[in-house]
Amino acid sequence: MRDITFLITKRLFYGLLTLLALSLIIFFMVEMLPGDPASAILAMGATEDNLAALRLELGLDRPAIIRYFDWLFGVFQGDFGISLVRKESVTSIISHRFLNTLYLACYAAVIAVPIAIFLGALIALFRNTLFDRIANVLTLSSISSPEFFLGYILILYLSVKTDLFPSISSLRNDMTFVEYLERAFLPALTLVLVVIAHMMRMTRAAIINLLSSPYIEMARLKGISPWRVIIKHALPNAWAPIINVVALLITLKLFLTNFSLMCFFYYYFFYEPKSL
Repeated sequence: MRDITFLITKRLFYGLLTLLALSLIIFFMVEMLPGDPASAILAMGATEDNLAALRLELGLDRPAIIRYFDWLFGVFQGDFGISLVRKESVTSIISHRFLNTLYLACYAAVIAVPIAIFLGALIALFRNTLFDRIANVLTLSSISSPEFFLGYILILYLSVKTDLFPSISSLRNDMTFVEYLERAFLPALTLVLVVIAHMMRMTRAAIINLLSSPYIEMARLKGISPWRVIIKHALPNAWAPIINVVALLITLKLFLTNFSLMCFFYYYFFYEPKSL
């Protein structure tokens, strides 16, 4: 139990360091871009006096490193500032999108994880066969395809041509649970097709690595069927790498793609601190 707690704490610590490093890199990359938020707000007809007054109001006259640590200190207090685009609290904007992202992540994970584990075990059972080769080609094709391309294809064939699902996933609070599932099916299916390929390959590799173990050989000598050997003996011992990949993919593909890129990058550094 102590080892698991230490491992979780270590991963969380590394995750926080990664987020800190990303925020620092993105902040100074934005700083190197020409112009600033004051110039963007006042546009071409702004005078130098107006620009100077707005920069003073927004705190842009201070050094970049001070503004970064001021933002970071506010983040630790739960204050992301005020969006200059929508004139709303960044926290409220992010929280609304976070709920939708969490729903989409859970929706895709519920579909992807059982299917990926089942197909990965099935491919490991029929390894080095025609079925294995076809599955490898399909998984590599899915991994190589960008999410937006798969989304366009699904919209074309499942929405435009067949009208099975809506092409725009507009969610409202007055919808029923079934309507939520229907509206979010195409985005969830797009993410499932991407992450399921990684999970299948990892499940296959983890199980195949265990099939040469002594206890697996002993189970075979006892006359246990190959499918039971994989499900009862190999799969339980392959959970560790599979769970790592599942957690990584859900975090990276679902939360980072749909939450961080959509919300954080847009609002992090073009904001007005509440304290000013």
